[in-house]
Amino acid sequence: MDGTTLETMRTALRGPVIGPDDPGYEQARSVYNAMIDRRPSAVVRCHDTADVMAAVDFVREHGLEFAVRGGGHSGPGLGVADGAVTIDLSPMDGVRVDPATQTAQADAGATLGELDHATHAFGLATPAGIMSTTGVGGLTLGGGHGYLTRKYGLTVDNLVSADVVLADGSFVAANPSENADLFWALRGGGGNFGIVTSFDFELHPVDTVGVGITVWPLELLQDVMRWYRDFLPQAPDDLYGFFASLSVPPAPPFPEKIHGRKMCGVVWSSTADPAALEQTLAVVDEPGPPAFHFTAPMPYPALQAMFDALLPAGLQWYWRGDFFDGITDDAVDVHAAFAASRPTDLSTMHLYPVDGAAGRVGPDDTAWAYRDAVWSGVIAGIDPDPANAPALRDWAVSYWEALHPHSMGGAYVNFLGADEGRGRVRATYGGHLGRLAKVKHAYDPHNLFHANQNIEPAPPH
Repeated sequence: MDGTTLETMRTALRGPVIGPDDPGYEQARSVYNAMIDRRPSAVVRCHDTADVMAAVDFVREHGLEFAVRGGGHSGPGLGVADGAVTIDLSPMDGVRVDPATQTAQADAGATLGELDHATHAFGLATPAGIMSTTGVGGLTLGGGHGYLTRKYGLTVDNLVSADVVLADGSFVAANPSENADLFWALRGGGGNFGIVTSFDFELHPVDTVGVGITVWPLELLQDVMRWYRDFLPQAPDDLYGFFASLSVPPAPPFPEKIHGRKMCGVVWSSTADPAALEQTLAVVDEPGPPAFHFTAPMPYPALQAMFDALLPAGLQWYWRGDFFDGITDDAVDVHAAFAASRPTDLSTMHLYPVDGAAGRVGPDDTAWAYRDAVWSGVIAGIDPDPANAPALRDWAVSYWEALHPHSMGGAYVNFLGADEGRGRVRATYGGHLGRLAKVKHAYDPHNLFHANQNIEPAPPH
């Protein structure tokens, strides 16, 4: 972008337009994953919906490439691209709660922490993620799962309306009665159809939850995973637990004697009586004695923020994911082998439950294509040192290649890596791809929004 075009853009928007020669550019172009090092031609920090409309008009009329950034947590860094304009929604971070209707409106740049803070004041919450620094927008458009999913469904199951800026710069509402086809597509189809400037969510009574952490020696991983695969799907929807391979963090509540040790574990949460969680988890010694077991009541926002300090912005990340409808014995053996060979202490594998309430939504009710999945898995190579980036990728890819034959074929779209190709995108949207392509043609026929896990427009036959 030349200087004249940059100055013209500045006159069109209320929010700042930051170019490569401006102070603050290095910070403005940074994203959560430090493995992403791209230099956009400008970062447009949108102040409001009018700025978003003006930015979309500007990039379209000037034939510019662009990307859209909300919370900046995209693993493949889809919010920034070399030589493209980044439409940055992060200044739009307001949340308004209506306790009478038990709904919340979150602007596109809000984080889960901001959403949880606002809703918790009223003893309410909606299912969304496991880290407070994650952006509401990207998580929601991909489908969204988290600690409350077995009880209250996916994030998109709790989305009741969205405000959207389309490719022609117009503004529309999407909900069951207005632009219903667009509303369907937004719930799992990613950022393919426009820029959502605000989300309206249904809320549920959630205040203090029961929280537990159980870790076992790594040599018990196969026994623990076989026990876990049978125990959790049969448990009441109130109970949630994600499985992880990990190195024990050198911090409370873990005792010093296990700091840094390779282990496997489950992070539990319960929306039932917090005092009853310890009794519910009295069975955790069935696969073998835990090295550590802890339960406590906790405010829900504190649970959401529990891993923020362990995984701050600026680390190197490479991840891949898949959906699973079961965990075979052969898959257990794969997990055991790669848990033992993790390249760094922060590298991990998580299996997030997506059954319970999420599994009882109709398979065609939303664009989320895997209602029969039981787990959404992610393999993440993580470390602060850029020199370790090749090792992180090699481990994650090798692990994924060994595990993928035991999967359902597609993944949570937010867990796709940067270099997985069109086949993986098609598998992730699954049987809904054809319908999504028609919705794409209706709202973005020229594929203006393509810096994403892209769905190419296809006209109706």
